[in-house]
Amino acid sequence: MDFTVVVPTYDRPVELAGCVAALAALDYPADRYEVVVVDDGGTAELAAALRPGPGRVAVTLLAQPNRGPGAARNAGAGAARGRWLAFTDDDCRPRAGWLRGLAAALEGAPELLAGGRTCNGLQANVYSAASQRVADAAYAHFNRDRAQGQLLASNNMGVWREAFLAAGGFDESFRIASEDRDFCDRWTWGGRRIAWIEGAEVDHCHALTLPGFLRQHYAYGRGAARFHRRRAQRGSGRLWQQLSFQWQWRELLLRPALASPRPAAALALLACWQAANTAGFLREALAKGSEP
Repeated sequence: MDFTVVVPTYDRPVELAGCVAALAALDYPADRYEVVVVDDGGTAELAAALRPGPGRVAVTLLAQPNRGPGAARNAGAGAARGRWLAFTDDDCRPRAGWLRGLAAALEGAPELLAGGRTCNGLQANVYSAASQRVADAAYAHFNRDRAQGQLLASNNMGVWREAFLAAGGFDESFRIASEDRDFCDRWTWGGRRIAWIEGAEVDHCHALTLPGFLRQHYAYGRGAARFHRRRAQRGSGRLWQQLSFQWQWRELLLRPALASPRPAAALALLACWQAANTAGFLREALAKGSEP
């Protein structure tokens, strides 16, 4: 078997159903990939969400106590039968050629971590669009050299299973956010390579409200503080090297916001993002405690 697609989920059966349907419709032979869904301590009934249709891809459900998405992904990787792992999230819809794009990059390259473009699947949602704009800016900054990248999000990531396990998988102490940033940093620090590739695209359908947007980026700020603390402990980089992204407003954030359909709202949400992210970062940096 080529791929095991790992999907962590927590009480989002409607979103999960859309993800499983998209995975069942991939342009890839159904007998050469499987889907492993890991229920991270949720209470929602998931049976209906896991029915991709007769004769389609095999879907397996695992359950664990609530330990966070990193632990859920590790559990899925531990149960995988595929030689390659492909990670996505329950609110994502991989496009038809997703696995073919990952396979083309991974074949013969066991030291490669590969991922493609993630797109906002909810164009009418101004908060989802703003969040995607920040993610796009981060990718553009940290992956300027697409063949020697630094960052991939765990909603669009492919890797050899044995190499993933040898690298230690995701750090399960990152229960809020940034477990993917930490994994990418450990991956390159260990001499391996990251590539941001063409042809492996995922639509992210995360419906946000203003409170949800603020909570999301507050959590990202907390995860970033923990990430930088771990990075300093292992000596794999310095804080200022990563914070340089925040200083490139004009090129990476301001111009795309002004070019958006609702520039005033986009600019206001960029300010909200910066405030929420900074507040979360400072909260975690000052507390230096464990994540709940």
